[in-house]
Amino acid sequence: MPRHSETSVPRPPGHASPYDVARWCAANGWPVHPLAAGRKTPAANCAFCRKTTHRPQACPCHPAGRWCHGFHAATTNPQLLHAWWGSNPTLGVGVSCGPARLVVLDIDAHSAQVPDRNRLLPGIPIHDSVNLDGLASGFDTLALLAALRGQDSPADDNTTLRVRTPSGGLHVWYQVPLSGPDYRSSVGSSPKVALAWQVDVRATGGYIVTPATRTDAGTYRALGTCRSVAPLPDWLAGELQRTGHPVTNEPTPVPQAPAQRTAPTRQRAHQLLEPLLAQVEDCATAPEGTAFTEKLNRAAYTAGGLVAAGYLHPDHAHNLLTAAADAARPHRHRHSSVVITSALSAGASRPLHLKGRS
Repeated sequence: MPRHSETSVPRPPGHASPYDVARWCAANGWPVHPLAAGRKTPAANCAFCRKTTHRPQACPCHPAGRWCHGFHAATTNPQLLHAWWGSNPTLGVGVSCGPARLVVLDIDAHSAQVPDRNRLLPGIPIHDSVNLDGLASGFDTLALLAALRGQDSPADDNTTLRVRTPSGGLHVWYQVPLSGPDYRSSVGSSPKVALAWQVDVRATGGYIVTPATRTDAGTYRALGTCRSVAPLPDWLAGELQRTGHPVTNEPTPVPQAPAQRTAPTRQRAHQLLEPLLAQVEDCATAPEGTAFTEKLNRAAYTAGGLVAAGYLHPDHAHNLLTAAADAARPHRHRHSSVVITSALSAGASRPLHLKGRS
């Protein structure tokens, strides 16, 4: 069983500087990246990356020491930490969960309509005899899951780092052993991969906001006295396995058609998508009344078709959509993620060829 991390978070956590927090994370082996000042979203890309389309993994900015593409730029390099936060002390700090071998349960306390009981815990039917009166948030569904497994709720786990969010939610941090599987991120409202309603999973393909990070909505504050991260409990690992969170290392089959795509046809596909992304970004001009969700859904559905037809890499499509959505509605990142994931999946069921859908 791996040991808890022994490096303490800077104290007092409410007053630690972002640079101190970034160094603390790096000392624990957790790659970090900057968040926009006062926000929980990644700092903006450079002008070149905002105007061009390329895979984050091949971005020329990373070897040059720039932070473009959010968690893809995360690092533990002390020189980069000093360069980024030393020159920009108001930037927040995010941790790339996958390379850090972290699984963080993001428990929401948002007001939302409670779904049918069979959607509260995906894959687990809840008998009518179970009284659900008063159930209103992710704290309740996670407690219900734990009770069904004869366990205490992770929200009450004082043996690991827990961070209260400005909205009243809670982040519960766990460490995955090097010998363990990689887990995918998910949102609690997903119809395909979810642990529990209003409980998101931050893992591979996602990032988490660190304690002591300040946003316009408030400060992320560590609870209690524990500043170490405990190993992922076996029962939770089993639930993640049951709900399809492990990432398989098997190569994804690639259709023959995408291999025949030429640079000109890929460029034409980008030309088809770019106006739709621009419509999403233009929603930044007004806080409401712009049909933001409808425009984002249309762009993501189109991107899904282009991915299925081999014109776009799925990671690239997701990053383009996320960047456009965050530019227009930076405080609705969670909502945008749900729309993007759902519409990409729907669009992928109908490959979009340049002469029309198949």
